[in-house]
Amino acid sequence: MKKLLKSFGYAFAGIWSGFRTQRNMKIHVAVALLVFILGAIVSLTRMEWMIVIIVICAVISLELINTAIEAAVDMHGTKRHPLAKLAKDSAAGAVLVMSIGAVLIGLLIFLPKLYRLL
Repeated sequence: MKKLLKSFGYAFAGIWSGFRTQRNMKIHVAVALLVFILGAIVSLTRMEWMIVIIVICAVISLELINTAIEAAVDMHGTKRHPLAKLAKDSAAGAVLVMSIGAVLIGLLIFLPKLYRLL
């Protein structure tokens, strides 16, 4: 049980470190909070909430993976290498692809509701 609790502690430390040190993570969390507030205002359905939560978790998870890849590559050294660039750029690209998808999903869910509200 102690090992399990320790592993959760490490995981939360990783999340907190990502939030504390990564500008983009702060942006993702701020946008997520705004989406939660807007979702409450427009009364999302249960299914819409599930989709929104999955998408938010996916973006934040990918940002944490991106941070881990960047840290691992940087730990190896500061010398430029094409494979290091590929790893870092690909990880950042994964976050960007998911973020664009999140925006599109958000528009599909929120625009009709905001249109009816106005």
